[in-house]
Amino acid sequence: MIKIKQAVIVEGRYDKIKLSNILDTVIVETNGFGIYKDKEKQNLIKRLAEESGIIVLTDSDTSGFQIRRYISDIVNKGEIKHIYIPDVYGKEKRKKEPSAQGKIGVEGIDSKTLISLFEKAGVEVQDDIERRLITSADLFEDGFSGGEGSKQRKKALLKLLDLPELLSTNAMLKILNSQFTYDEYKQAVKKLRANQND
Repeated sequence: MIKIKQAVIVEGRYDKIKLSNILDTVIVETNGFGIYKDKEKQNLIKRLAEESGIIVLTDSDTSGFQIRRYISDIVNKGEIKHIYIPDVYGKEKRKKEPSAQGKIGVEGIDSKTLISLFEKAGVEVQDDIERRLITSADLFEDGFSGGEGSKQRKKALLKLLDLPELLSTNAMLKILNSQFTYDEYKQAVKKLRANQND
């Protein structure tokens, strides 16, 4: 697994699954053209671009280029990098038919090629040896997972940190570690408890 600083933006869940086996970072899926109407996700992408930078990795077909352009248009601050997959003709194993343009998407590209694309783009690998990461045990201890009322507390924390309320616990953990230090997270927990006691 390669740990990188930037968040990666992909089109769909199969792309996300593929990259999750290669990269240790926040991976956000646009749900194809669903990004056009999803204001929460647009705001998340803008925020990630400003705070850690983003890498856009969409399919090399017409739809992929449209989504790529849209993301470039909405991100007016922060760092945005584009990685393009090569034109490979064929179809993904899970599909009965090839795509309209006959090209394989991100999910169909082999891992070795994907890693080399990130290396060629000059993506820096992060070294977090000295950094204290936020863990799932922290989330459990602080009442954001696995216990009574944890869903409500998690929702309150996401609102406080200006993050989408529909994030899964795993996605929340990745975003917390990419956007906040452990101390910043604990400060947010403290503030949340103070607000609840008022």
